Amino acid sequence: MICTNPQKENSLTGLGTILNIITVLIGSALGMLIGNRLPEKMQQTIIAGLGLVTIVIGMQMALTTANILIPLGSLLVGGILGEWIDIDRALQRFAAWLESRVTSNKGEGEEAEDATRRFIRGFITASLIFCVGPMTILGSIQDGLSGNYQLLAIKSTLDGFAALAFASSLGIGVMFSVLTVAIFQGALTLLAVQANAILTPPMLTEMTAAGGVLLLGLAISGLLEIKAIRVANLLPALIIAPLIVAILTALGLPIASSF
Repeated sequence: MICTNPQKENSLTGLGTILNIITVLIGSALGMLIGNRLPEKMQQTIIAGLGLVTIVIGMQMALTTANILIPLGSLLVGGILGEWIDIDRALQRFAAWLESRVTSNKGEGEEAEDATRRFIRGFITASLIFCVGPMTILGSIQDGLSGNYQLLAIKSTLDGFAALAFASSLGIGVMFSVLTVAIFQGALTLLAVQANAILTPPMLTEMTAAGGVLLLGLAISGLLEIKAIRVANLLPALIIAPLIVAILTALGLPIASSF
């Protein structure tokens, strides 16, 4: 439960995000150390397992909606905005630039392209996995409002193990997802007090449901590789969903559907 009391329980606001960064770094480092020792089939199985679990989590999140039309509308509008901004391409360019700065890969041709694609996949997949979820949203807000980082501590533990599995298969790109974690979670935490005056429980519910659909897309595209989906271009849906709830509330229209 999110604490809405403006009085801080302690002065360690933001510690949850710092803890999350540390666990991802440790998990990624361990994953890279043992990665070469894991058979390729085992690595593929690990990623597939994470993909299946991600589908389950995504479905649980998506089904929390009181009106499926709200996540649908947020994904449609968010997808249009995301494609217009082209978030996916921007992330890929940033990941490619980052990869060129931090790796010592001197290969040429197809080998170098494969290494770059692997780095980009690891960076984007891990960034979305670590930043799209109810614990990220609720935990960051709770941390910012009360200094209680319990939810983020739990999330940090899960992310550490996930980083180990991802890094063993996808490499160093997973480690640099801590930049996304720091920016996204840090921003949510810093804006938590202001958000408390704006976000209502129905808004958070629909935001979580939209995030669940994004996780389903990520599992299908980035983890199970069933179909390519530019999930990053759907991220604006996380902002559109609470806006739709706000509009419906302002118009005096019911949020819950009758079907």
